[in-house]
Amino acid sequence: MFIDEIKIFAQAGHGGKGAIAFHREAYITKGGPSGGNGGRGGDVIFEVSHDLNNLIGQFFNPRLIAEGGQGGMGKGMDGISGENLIIKVPCGTMVWAMPKPEVDPAEESEDGAEPEHKPTIVSSHARSVIRSSRSGEIAREYNLADEEEAPKVGTVSPQKGELIADLTKHGERFILCKGGRGGLGNRNFATARHQTPRFAQPGEVGDEGDFLLELRIIAEVGIVGYPNAGKSTLLAAVSHARPKIAPYPFTTLHPQIGILEYPDWHRLTVCDVPGIIEGAHLNVGLGHKFLRHIKRCKILIVLLDMAGADAREPWDDYKKLLSELKFYDPALLEKPRYVVANKMDEPQAEANLKKFKQKFRRVKVIPISAAFDVGIPAFKEFLREAVAEASEGN
Repeated sequence: MFIDEIKIFAQAGHGGKGAIAFHREAYITKGGPSGGNGGRGGDVIFEVSHDLNNLIGQFFNPRLIAEGGQGGMGKGMDGISGENLIIKVPCGTMVWAMPKPEVDPAEESEDGAEPEHKPTIVSSHARSVIRSSRSGEIAREYNLADEEEAPKVGTVSPQKGELIADLTKHGERFILCKGGRGGLGNRNFATARHQTPRFAQPGEVGDEGDFLLELRIIAEVGIVGYPNAGKSTLLAAVSHARPKIAPYPFTTLHPQIGILEYPDWHRLTVCDVPGIIEGAHLNVGLGHKFLRHIKRCKILIVLLDMAGADAREPWDDYKKLLSELKFYDPALLEKPRYVVANKMDEPQAEANLKKFKQKFRRVKVIPISAAFDVGIPAFKEFLREAVAEASEGN
């Protein structure tokens, strides 16, 4: 199961309440106040790990609730602080603070009281991150249908809320909800005029809220193409990934990640997204659900079935693929892209390749046959050079 988007509820631990106590000991009849302080509530923390590739952990545990602080005790003993709840998420996770649900005035009760519902509270730490990212400017509106650039922290979406974190580096930590402070015991309120205070502070409530986690896979190479063009076969040929391979369209239903290793231990990450068809930017077929995973790639590989096995012309496929990428996000066409002609072992492939080169004279085409490992070693070296060149350009 591959999960790349999930809604969660997170709640930090509440602070423990301060104690009301007085010192009692033999031969001391009237000891002073000795109530301890409450412990601090635990934080909900995201930790980025490159060992994960999807959000399946949050799918089975969508409620993240940290431990609360222990209340203070007598004899000046402070309560134990709650442990932080550390949740590991994959690299490329975006965290959106979802908007509060609107209350319909017609649903209010007869006495004028608002109906009971759990409020959505953006954590104070998240608010500080948003304020620092804006630098005094109002967060710009973000239209999902017009993704001309990657959203930045502070971006507002009517559907998703406000982007509060974009977690991309391994080991990076982000405090999603901060735990409440513990209350002070009555010993902290003793004064010369009020030596026996009989009150203490309650613990602060921890931050809580509803959040949307969205994963955008981080890979150096993204493979795009029509269904049944051989993307999964190519991924299996260049990496240790073993995706499902079958002679029918839409065999791949979710992005596949492969690691391309070289003899000198150099590694590249390759992402194969499900097949793109005409109208994908309008959510036709598998739609744009998985197109976001190639937005972070350094280079794009446009894989074409040069044999035209499904009664399609390779040059038409190329035009339509570029059109779909442009409609979805024009920035994708600014990335370095290379055309790979697959299934060159078929009889019709050579003739189609000549026609393709005549129609697109400036496009460099790399002929391969992924199923029979033809041209794969040279293609691997080409990927390494292309990624290195793209990295230098950035």
